Amino acid sequence: MKLGVVLPHNEIGSDPAMIRDFAQGIEDLGADHLLVYDHVLGADPDRPGGWRGMYDSNVAFHEPLTFLSFIAGITRTIELVTTVMILPQRQTALVAKQAAELQILSGNRFRLGAGTGWNKIEYEALGIPFEHRGARQAEQIELLRKFWTEDVFSFDGRFHRVDAAGINPRPAAPIPIWFGGSAKPLLKRCARMGDGWMPLMGANAAAKEAIDYLRTIRSEAGLDWDSFGIQSQAQFAGGNPERWASHYQKWLGLGATHMAFATHNAEPTNIDGHLKRIEGYFSVIQSV
Repeated sequence: MKLGVVLPHNEIGSDPAMIRDFAQGIEDLGADHLLVYDHVLGADPDRPGGWRGMYDSNVAFHEPLTFLSFIAGITRTIELVTTVMILPQRQTALVAKQAAELQILSGNRFRLGAGTGWNKIEYEALGIPFEHRGARQAEQIELLRKFWTEDVFSFDGRFHRVDAAGINPRPAAPIPIWFGGSAKPLLKRCARMGDGWMPLMGANAAAKEAIDYLRTIRSEAGLDWDSFGIQSQAQFAGGNPERWASHYQKWLGLGATHMAFATHNAEPTNIDGHLKRIEGYFSVIQSV
């Protein structure tokens, strides 16, 4: 299984030198990939009527494509991954252009993790309807691949229209597209259109059921399983070497191909502290 790192988005800060030290530090530790979460807006927790959500305006998120472009310029080998970009709230042609540029300038190190999101406030502010975001995502994936592989083309879909146009330059290597989420319609879309799955759950019965479903759908569609990836995650918070080893072995048994370690949301620390946590985790897993 390939070992990677989750960006401590709400703790890494905005100092470019600190971000550089972190990115180069995880690469020196042997990290294969870096996962970057995505949210454009956070809601005011004191808004009229209150706010219930996984995060609010007090939680920091770096914009993933811009952030990863910076990381591409200061690293050499690490894979650059969005986990997951809320694709339906973005303009598809612009994402195609930005992702192509990142793939080109990083030397083919970009992997696009795509999700549908849950925060209606973001969709409203970005001028995109919240409804039908799953259907919009499916059409986006089809369109992205056409932008990345075809010189010029025309497209007339439910949500998009392209009239004899294309992007230039285009990436020389395919950009892998992995899906986040666990609802049945999403899993079906992931199995048929995706190169991998990015769950946010433990290595449990629900994960096994989802993986079995993905296998079934891909088999029915005549798609192979060996090239399909599964991106799992582990947490420093609440863990210890025994738990990390057990968690890793469970995901390995389920067929996970990638494991990324998250060091945030624990006791406050600095960049060196995050790197020490990652070093400790890698040492444990490499001895399993």
